[in-house]
Amino acid sequence: MADLKMPEINYVVIAGNLTKDPVYRHTTNGTPVVNFTIASNRKFKDSGNQWQEDVCFVGVVAWNKLAESCRERVRKGSAVLVDGELQSRSWRGEDGSSRSIVEIKARRIQFLNKRFKPTGEEMYEEPVTDYEDDSAGYTSDSFDKFLTEEESKLIKE
Repeated sequence: MADLKMPEINYVVIAGNLTKDPVYRHTTNGTPVVNFTIASNRKFKDSGNQWQEDVCFVGVVAWNKLAESCRERVRKGSAVLVDGELQSRSWRGEDGSSRSIVEIKARRIQFLNKRFKPTGEEMYEEPVTDYEDDSAGYTSDSFDKFLTEEESKLIKE
């Protein structure tokens, strides 16, 4: 039996509303970064057939042009659709304790709220999706690399 390799997939899509205003800053080398948390609601029926709601709070980080777009476009309560990948990071707290977090590194964010026209009065629909070009160092997550030559030919036919 051939050795099977687990595909390296790390992909997340989530929609929610910002729980507070985003935190925008620059790294020491000047790279823009923004952090925010979204609340994503899930409705379900419990064992008594009653509707319940569960809320999942998820941290999001966006870099470069995507961070700048978030700075201009989102505030507390803004609805967004985020796709990206999970990443974890660790650091030492001020008290010396070890801390860690798992968050979404955004690759694309779609802003779902209406925006004001520059004239200020009317609202208009402008769902906008911003992309972060994170192709540097990105490897394809295509399953094609796991296929034999014969399997590839079958799929193409």
